Amino acid sequence: MRVFMDIEASGLTGDSYPIEIAWVFEDGSGAESHLIQPAPGWTAWTESAERTHGIDRATLAAKGAPADAVVGRMVAALSGHDLYASSPEWDGKWLSDLLEAGGLPREFLSLRDTEVAQAEVIAETLGIDLATAPRDPGEELPSAVETIMVMASMAERRPHHHRALDDAEEERLRWVTVREMAEKQKGWMAG
Repeated sequence: MRVFMDIEASGLTGDSYPIEIAWVFEDGSGAESHLIQPAPGWTAWTESAERTHGIDRATLAAKGAPADAVVGRMVAALSGHDLYASSPEWDGKWLSDLLEAGGLPREFLSLRDTEVAQAEVIAETLGIDLATAPRDPGEELPSAVETIMVMASMAERRPHHHRALDDAEEERLRWVTVREMAEKQKGWMAG
């Protein structure tokens, strides 16, 4: 099953670290959010990031769980599922940092871009094989898939909250919107 994930961090620098992680399954179930106590060596902190997500270091110390406990919960809940995030470069870095702090190799869990999940569900719904679909030269996705993704990106979105669970749910809802648009397109094609 697809799982949409988001991670809030201490900043947007190479030495920033994860402070909150959340996920929700494609069907809306299994939503969890965890504050993370900084692991030894995690010291980078930016005031601008704190202003953005509203999580301060005192809250992490008081309410955050140790990295190994969060990683244990992640492994139990997420192993065997496909994980997606809107920013797999940053979220992937922080996920890797968290896994290492919890005693697991960086590669234990990996993320893919939520746009991949969107393209996949459109293709599944419309019966398009993304690997073999005919495309115009230079086209990355079949036009039917790309059209729906563009239409969905123009649809009204909720505000970005910069809290992990809200943002993970927003990614899931965007995927649901794409799936619903593909189902309508399939109905029009059949009718």
